[in-house]
Amino acid sequence: MEFTTRPDLTGHFGIASSTHWLASQTAMRMLEIGGNAFDAAVAGGLVLQVAEPHLNGPLGEVPILLHHADSGATRVVCGQGPAPAGATIDAFRALGIDQIPGTGLLATAIPGAFDAWMLMLRDYGTLDLAEVMQPAIDYATHGVPMTLKLIKSITQLRGWFATEWPENAAIYLDNGEVPSADKPLKNPILADMYTRILHEAAGTAQDRSDQIEAARNVWKTGFVAESIDRFCRTTTHLDVTGQRNGGLLTGNDMVGWSAFYEDPFTLNYRGHTVCKTGPWGQGPVLLQGLALAEQLEDHLRDPNSADFYHTLTEIMKLTYADRETYYGDPNVVQVPMAQLLGRDYAQSRAKLVGDQANNLWRPGDIPGFGYPVDYHSAATKEFDAEALAAMGLGEPTAKSDNGSGDPGPATGDTCQISVVDRWGNMVSATPSGGWMESSPVIPELGVCLGTRLQMMSLIPGAPDALSPGKRPRSTLSPTIVLNDAGKPYMALGTPGGDKQDQWQLAFLVRHLLCGMSPQQANDALGFSSTHWPGSFYPRNAEPGHMKIEARASREIVAALTARGHVVTTAPPWSEGWICSAMITASGMLSGSASARGMQAYAIGR
Repeated sequence: MEFTTRPDLTGHFGIASSTHWLASQTAMRMLEIGGNAFDAAVAGGLVLQVAEPHLNGPLGEVPILLHHADSGATRVVCGQGPAPAGATIDAFRALGIDQIPGTGLLATAIPGAFDAWMLMLRDYGTLDLAEVMQPAIDYATHGVPMTLKLIKSITQLRGWFATEWPENAAIYLDNGEVPSADKPLKNPILADMYTRILHEAAGTAQDRSDQIEAARNVWKTGFVAESIDRFCRTTTHLDVTGQRNGGLLTGNDMVGWSAFYEDPFTLNYRGHTVCKTGPWGQGPVLLQGLALAEQLEDHLRDPNSADFYHTLTEIMKLTYADRETYYGDPNVVQVPMAQLLGRDYAQSRAKLVGDQANNLWRPGDIPGFGYPVDYHSAATKEFDAEALAAMGLGEPTAKSDNGSGDPGPATGDTCQISVVDRWGNMVSATPSGGWMESSPVIPELGVCLGTRLQMMSLIPGAPDALSPGKRPRSTLSPTIVLNDAGKPYMALGTPGGDKQDQWQLAFLVRHLLCGMSPQQANDALGFSSTHWPGSFYPRNAEPGHMKIEARASREIVAALTARGHVVTTAPPWSEGWICSAMITASGMLSGSASARGMQAYAIGR
C-alpha cells in the first residue's frame, strides 16, 4: 500500500475539505445539524474570511460551481464583481499610470463574495441565515489560531502596516509587534459588521428567504455600501505606483450589481465531464489542457517520470498562451471558446509538443479573434521583487525559504472549500481577494477591499482591457466533475493564482488516467511553470521556467534540464493545495486534502 500523508476519507453522510481545518469543521457541523452542502459551503466560506484574512475577505470575490441533486443542474455562481463605472483606461492614464497597481484602492472591483454566498444560500440552502453566519461571528469575536502562513504575511508587512496602513496595524499587529503564535487573532469589527447585518435583516423580514435577501440589500444599499463609498471618496493611500490614490468604487456601483448564475463550460475527458467557469476566469485553460492531454496520453501514463512533467508543462505553455491572447469577459468581448475547446484545435496544438522544451511564445491562430501579447516586454520587465513583496504585490505573499537557505518573496495563494452531502449535492468554491495585503482596512468594517482589477489591461482592444461593467479575468478556478452518467463525481479546487489549473491538470490526469486515488494524486510531486505573463502585478513572464519540488530525484531534474526547461527546485512540500470531495463508483463519499501548508483538512463521516 502506497504511503499518503492523509487518508482518502470515506463515509456516507458528508465530506467537507478546505484550506483551513476550522472551515472544514464548520462546514461539517452544518451537515450534522441537518443542513446540506450549500449551507455547509457558505458557513465554511464565511469562516475562511476570518481564519485566512491574508488570503480572502468579505469584500473580495468567489466563483462557485454547484451541482443540485434534485434538479440535476450544474451551475456557476458568478461572485466576481466587474469594474466600477469610474474605472476607465482614461482615468488611469490621467493619473500617469500605465499598469493597474496590485495594491491600494484603485484596483478595486465591485465586491462579489458576500452577495454570491448569499445568492446560493437563498436558492439552494435550507438553514436559517443566523445559523450559517454565527460560526464566523463567533471566531471573529473570540479569535482564530495564528497559522504559520498568517504569521509570515504579517511579519513581511509589519513595517508597511505601521507606516502606511495603520488601519491594518490596528487589527493585525499587537502594539506594533507581530502577534505571538499562541495568541488568537480577533477581529471584533468584522464580528460587529456581520452581527449588524443579521439584526437589520431580521428586523426587515421573518421568512428565511426574505431575510437572506434583506441581508443582501443591507450589504449593497445600507451601511456597508455607505462605508465603502465614504472610504474611497475621502481617503488616499500609498500603493505600488508610489502615489497616494483614492478609490473609484462608489455606493452606486454597489447598488447596481448582483451575483448571478451562468452555465459552466465543459469538456469530456476519459468519460467524465469537467465543468468550469467561462473565460472571465482562467478555468477553461484546464479544459484545453485536458483536451491536449488526451492527445498525448502515451507520454503521461507514468505519473512519476520526466516525460510526464515535461509533457504537461509544454501543454500548459500552449494553453496559457491562449488564455493571454483570447480570454476576457464573454459578456463584453467575443471569445472563440468553441474553437479553443474543439477536437481539431486540440489535435493541431498537441502536435506542437515535442521531446524538447519550446520556450517561445506560441498562442494559437484563430482568425478574427484575440490580441497580440507583448511577450518580449513581459519577459524582460525589470522590477525590485523585494520592494514589491514588502508592499504585498497585490497577491498574498509571504517570506519563505526558497530551498537554498535564502529567504525571499514567495507568492501566496487563496482559499478553497469543497463539499458533498448525503443527497448528492456538491459545491466547489474558491474565495479570494479583499486580503489584508492588498488594501487598507475600512475602519467601520474591519476588512479590506480587493485588487482584482490588476488583472485587466490598459491597452484598448485587448480581450482583458479595462472597461466599466467588465469582469476581470480572474485566476480563481473551482471545478466540478460529473461521471459518464452525468451524475456528480468530484468537487475540487486549489489556491495558487496562475498555478491553480496547472495543479488541477496534473491531479486529474494522475487520477483519471493513471489511476491514483485523490490523496495519492495530491501527495505526488508538485510542479508549475511561469513561462507566460503572470496575472498579478507586475505581470512579468519567465520564459521556459518551471519549478519542481525538491523531492524530485536528481535524475528527474537533470532530464528536464537536458530537455531545455529552466528548472529550479521549490521547497519539498510547496506546489499544490488541492481540496477534493467526491462520490465514488460504489456510492460512498470520499475526500482528500493536501498536507502542504499544514492547515488544509478533509472531514467527514
